[in-house]
Amino acid sequence: MATRAAIAIREFRRDLTPTAAICLLVILLILLVALLAPWLAPYREGEILTNSSFASPGDGLLLGSDYLGRDLFSRLFYGLRLTVIVSLAIAFLAFFVGCSLGFLAAVFGGRFDMLISRLVDALIAFPSIMLALIVLTALGPSIPVLIITIAFIDSTRVFRVARALGVEIVVQDYIEAATVRGEKFGWLMWHEILPNALVPLAAEFGIRFTYAILFISALSFLGLGVQPPQADLGVLIRENMQGLLYGTFAPIYPALCIAAITISINLLVDWYLRRNDASLPHDL
Repeated sequence: MATRAAIAIREFRRDLTPTAAICLLVILLILLVALLAPWLAPYREGEILTNSSFASPGDGLLLGSDYLGRDLFSRLFYGLRLTVIVSLAIAFLAFFVGCSLGFLAAVFGGRFDMLISRLVDALIAFPSIMLALIVLTALGPSIPVLIITIAFIDSTRVFRVARALGVEIVVQDYIEAATVRGEKFGWLMWHEILPNALVPLAAEFGIRFTYAILFISALSFLGLGVQPPQADLGVLIRENMQGLLYGTFAPIYPALCIAAITISINLLVDWYLRRNDASLPHDL
């Protein structure tokens, strides 16, 4: 087992390109900051340090202050933490629902597949942002509602990918052999379908994760995402937009964080697919 792990690590390091290495380092740094934000941030999230709005960097304020005089550097740590946690929760929930239904539709086929697929097509026909705004306006923009709403929207995309992969896999000879042996659906999913679909699903997970970050940030910027006193990156941009009139970069820093995360993950996903000589199904 140790030998296999060592071989896998050596192959991974050999195949890692400079661009992928930089992206991986950025992602690991972001995850570390998100995990340790309360200990790494110089000040508490809501601590007011100066009476000046959009104060310039200095006097312990590395990036200056926000519109209430809070340390913008510390706020970025906490905003990044909330954004990453909520986005991961959305991605995992979307994959659990989407993959389960997609593999079920692929294995059982027939009317069940037709019913689920047409329902998903109908949901995808609605603009995602409009559907989210309707739900959040009706139920209120709490974090649990935000996670469930975006995960539900994302699960329709995951369903299409999982179903397309499942349809390609269930016609293989090893699936037929396992069925003849009397293996049940649960065994087929965990031991045959999922392992053979893992590479494109892992890539799709990265794409869904970045989509969740962008979606949350957009909703928060519109005022229907994360609500004060909590703040994600979208809230930090919306709160400090007036800073541009004072010549400060306060709203630029969280926007750069969003760009760094999404670009790094997308470049890493591209490298991962090329390394494994795989691609997402085209029939989506």
